[in-house]
Amino acid sequence: MKKKVLFICGSMNQTTQMHQIAGWLTEYDHYFSPFFSDGLLGTASDLGMLEFTIMGRKRSDRSLDYLHSHHLQLDIGGFAHAYDLVVTCTDLIVPKHIRSKKMVLVQEGMTEPETGFYHLARNFPWMPRWIAGTAMTGLSDAYNKFCVASEGYRDLFIRKGVNPAKIEVTSIPNFDNCAHYLQNDFQHHNYVLVCTSDNRETFIYENRRKNIERYLEMAGEHQLIFKLHPNENAKRAIQEIERYAPDSLVFSEGKTEEMIANSRMLIAQFSSTIFVGSALNKEVHCGLDPDVLRALTPLQNNSAARMISDVCRQVVDG
Repeated sequence: MKKKVLFICGSMNQTTQMHQIAGWLTEYDHYFSPFFSDGLLGTASDLGMLEFTIMGRKRSDRSLDYLHSHHLQLDIGGFAHAYDLVVTCTDLIVPKHIRSKKMVLVQEGMTEPETGFYHLARNFPWMPRWIAGTAMTGLSDAYNKFCVASEGYRDLFIRKGVNPAKIEVTSIPNFDNCAHYLQNDFQHHNYVLVCTSDNRETFIYENRRKNIERYLEMAGEHQLIFKLHPNENAKRAIQEIERYAPDSLVFSEGKTEEMIANSRMLIAQFSSTIFVGSALNKEVHCGLDPDVLRALTPLQNNSAARMISDVCRQVVDG
């Protein structure tokens, strides 16, 4: 009997990362699920109240479409089998029925800044980790191993309180070989690219008009291109850009990484897209000091999925 591994997905980035890792674990039976929760959050998700999260129907449907298109075995909610290992991209929520399983946590991408909610969650254990967003990644200690992007992130997670013995620096799939994005057929070059955020969809204030005016000033004489966040209200965002920066180009679809590769400057907030810009030595404007960004940028080893699969084997067979 083959051992069974459950891969918990979420966003498309998380889903494709899980698929890549599974591809190196051919000796096991693989099952996949969109992200899920139990208790009140599970009920809220069922009622359609969490559309701004990876438990929302929009993101779940995208994940399911991808899984179906690749003919992968599904176990939605992870109840069908007694799993030998669970691999997940977040530990902000750990459903009760998988807490007793062996688990490998994989860093998805950029972690959010440490806001007041982060300090509340750190200082009051009864507060749910998810209120602080990805700033709390790794702090559940519910996993056996935690695969992270870089030595810089290893240091960051240790400072936050993660057990150093559980951390493995592997880089992360989708960000471990950014140079291959330079070979693309995107028709524009030498522009200033803005990757927008979904702040407003997640109830964080953003003065979009003020930001657009600042982006225009930063771009100067160069073409300004906006790539909209996939979770953003595209209709509203397009109307705003047409009003305040009418000569700009706007894309709601397309490969963001290839757009970054062809740009001269990248403007973003706390988004994993800045890793691509940093790895490709672009001028990146974001919420991080350039030295900090360089330290956090994922290792360009082109082998993250394979290295993570080796960690999975160690956990399963250990």
